[in-house]
Amino acid sequence: MAGEHARKQGRRGGLRLWTVVVVCVALVGIGGFVAVAHLNNQAAATPTTPPPALSVASVSPTGTNVAAGSTIEVQFSTALAPGSPMPTLSPPVAGAWAVVSPSVLEYQASGPLVPGATETVTVPGGTAGVVGARGQHMAQSTTSQFTVAPGSELRLQQLLAELGYLPLTFTPASPLTSPTQEGNDQVGTFSWRWANQPPSLTALWTPGVDNVITQGAVMNFENQNGLKTDGLAGPEVWTALLADVQSGKGNSQPWDYVLVSQSLPESATVYKNGSPVYTTPVNTGVAAAPTANGTWPVYLRYTSTTMSGTNPDGSHYVDPGIPWVSYFNGGDALHGFVRASYGFPQSVGCVEMPISNAAVVYPLTPLGTLVTVQA
Repeated sequence: MAGEHARKQGRRGGLRLWTVVVVCVALVGIGGFVAVAHLNNQAAATPTTPPPALSVASVSPTGTNVAAGSTIEVQFSTALAPGSPMPTLSPPVAGAWAVVSPSVLEYQASGPLVPGATETVTVPGGTAGVVGARGQHMAQSTTSQFTVAPGSELRLQQLLAELGYLPLTFTPASPLTSPTQEGNDQVGTFSWRWANQPPSLTALWTPGVDNVITQGAVMNFENQNGLKTDGLAGPEVWTALLADVQSGKGNSQPWDYVLVSQSLPESATVYKNGSPVYTTPVNTGVAAAPTANGTWPVYLRYTSTTMSGTNPDGSHYVDPGIPWVSYFNGGDALHGFVRASYGFPQSVGCVEMPISNAAVVYPLTPLGTLVTVQA
């Protein structure tokens, strides 16, 4: 009996041991499941952080009267991806964009901003636009504008002289250190291209001051560059002027000047590159319709045209086929006209000359040529 009892006890002990093991394994399994479920719940509760939004933080410069040598910069709200598309400038400016920091672009110009021009900076958006470092895109493009300060009269004169459109030269005190300074005033001196010029011409010149010599030079430049010949140096003129300076394209014509003397016998002398090359007798206006004294640039020309107007006595005239006409002051013009004689007042304000003489003068009076009438 004692042995049998011992065997029963052994079986019970073994059963209890297996029960404990099974319970432990079950608890471990449940614990593992709970731990895995807890980790999964933690992962579900901590999603991946989305990339920051990409936007334009600032664009500079802005406003008006911006200096021609200003630097254009675009700053973004976050870093850009390598190879991201770049902003654009309109009108175009020579140069290229550079990445100066992960979120800042700078336009490194190889020429000046055009005086008086309104510049538009466009940062492209959408799928084809700028790209952030984490693949972000802006929903749409953004634009910013600024207006460059007008060019100075002095710099205009310096450039016109450099290109040969003035009867003066300009010598800078020192060379430019950067092409972006091309629109800025330079320190230097003007000199007459030819010695012993007529006082009627030299008295008209003052550096840095708007004058008829500069106006005529601008008109000549406009005419040679296919621009409206109004003598006003707006953005189109400055654009062409700076382009010609950079390319070295100068005035292709001689510098001409006409001096009309109303002292009897009346005459007109044409100067070419500083030297008198032709003189002709002329007729200026009668006392009731005089030819005004002063200096003006030629603004309109015809090889032949019809002239009409009112005579001093109130009657009207219509004269077809007037040849070799160069208008310089309102209705006053240099032109050919048949008269019995020349050298004293006979016209209604114009400067008449023999037709054959007018044919010689006409090619020497392109648009912008200065005509001085003096007593």
